[in-house]
Amino acid sequence: MRTVKATAAAVTVALAAGAASVAAGRFASDAALKTPPGRPLPTEPRLTVHATAAGQIALTRDLAALRPGTYGLSGDGTHGVVGPVLDTATHSADTVVRRLERVTHGALDPGDKVWLTPNVHIGNPSTALGLDHTDVDIPGELGSLPAWFVPGVRNTWVITVHGLGATREHPMNVMEFLHRQRFPVLDLAYRGDRGAPRSPDGLNHLGETEWRDVDAAIRYAVNHGARHVVLHGWSTGATMALRAAAHSALRESISGLVLDSPVLSWATTLRALASARRTPGALLPLAVRAAQGRTGLERDRTAGAAQLTVPTLIFHGPDDTLAPWEYSRRLADAHPGLIALRTVPQAGHGAMWNADPKAYEEALRRFLTPLM
Repeated sequence: MRTVKATAAAVTVALAAGAASVAAGRFASDAALKTPPGRPLPTEPRLTVHATAAGQIALTRDLAALRPGTYGLSGDGTHGVVGPVLDTATHSADTVVRRLERVTHGALDPGDKVWLTPNVHIGNPSTALGLDHTDVDIPGELGSLPAWFVPGVRNTWVITVHGLGATREHPMNVMEFLHRQRFPVLDLAYRGDRGAPRSPDGLNHLGETEWRDVDAAIRYAVNHGARHVVLHGWSTGATMALRAAAHSALRESISGLVLDSPVLSWATTLRALASARRTPGALLPLAVRAAQGRTGLERDRTAGAAQLTVPTLIFHGPDDTLAPWEYSRRLADAHPGLIALRTVPQAGHGAMWNADPKAYEEALRRFLTPLM
């Protein structure tokens, strides 16, 4: 009898431990599968505003605060734009002073908690950039997908697709440039975004199913006069672009891809997000298995890379901890002559333009010129 009781107790403990592990893995996987658009990713540190002065802002000293380039600075109900670090400005040992370009919404006061974001602009192309645009609805498999259309005279359209933690405001970083090059631009909101249908399970599939909304955007563009399209995606938006180029029934209309910080290993990205939420290392494999079980994600592989047949430009940086640069390097090495990899040092995930806008746009111009 004692043996039976001891065995039953051990089984109960094992079952409880197993259930707890499953629950922990499920919770850890939420870091990627329930990432809200327009909110900071777990990898992005919160900074404190220490002081503001004419054209300057002092922030908590952190590697993120020291990044070169131009960024949005967001908080709860606030948004501004900061430029380069001002090395000659007076500051304390625990602060960094950057140029404060403008405050676009709310106020930035000492003590406010903020984070750097690639989103430099808020609003829409008309209010933020002064570009005429039309709000359009794209028929998708889950319902109507809202998009901004900025007209241009060329018959090659650029379809822009944001990624993790961002919204369709993010592609406005390059919209003025594309408009100067006279490309029509279709900036897509896809499933899970504000105003777009939810995924049936309410989860982010890291591009595995969302690419079908990109496919819908390609169909819309072709039906409205585009002879060719270039897909420009960031983060998981780049993953969607790769998948669309491999699987879309209209893939012959795709003349080029621009991939910024592409997520080429969803498991690696999921582990990075879960780890940033302080998930113990022992639970990270459980988070990956939980994500696969909840979403049906295929085994980890470079999405659509084997079928890649169109000229591709990749912007990526070795300092990207969320989607490691190494995967982009391997992809470029596997497709010499087809893929150009532009390495951007000291840039965060999805922020290759922010680190050096002029260099980014010049590389983009050189890539797009033959595709015009």
